[in-house]
Amino acid sequence: MTKIVKVKTGSKFEEIASYSRLVMVDNLIHVSNTAGRNPDTQEIPEDVIEQTEQVFNNIERALAAVDASLADVIMSRVFIQNPDDTPAVMEFIGTKFRGINPATTVTCPPLGSTVYKVELEVTAYRGASQAEVEEIRIAQ
Repeated sequence: MTKIVKVKTGSKFEEIASYSRLVMVDNLIHVSNTAGRNPDTQEIPEDVIEQTEQVFNNIERALAAVDASLADVIMSRVFIQNPDDTPAVMEFIGTKFRGINPATTVTCPPLGSTVYKVELEVTAYRGASQAEVEEIRIAQ
């Protein structure tokens, strides 16, 4: 029988919009678009890289709740408010995903508020970090 787990982080936005930070169906994990708001202090750093670091902290916390980690991420979607921030943000993200190498989409749409400089949504598969991986290079 299929098992569904929904993780709430206590964010007021999860309650207002009636959504979960993470939904896991069997071992497939969907993490909602996540901003860099510290869940304990409710503060959002001004610096785009500090925000990106907090985004990852928030995602890692949600994944840990279902016994998963960044190493299980198979897809990421990166939303960057200011296109000029893209190189720095992607370089930072590269440090977090080095060796994991998920499929990734990067876009620069307006976000829900100008206070948000970067948001990230991921899909993971619990146990992917333990799977045998074959890497195929089709170009040099």
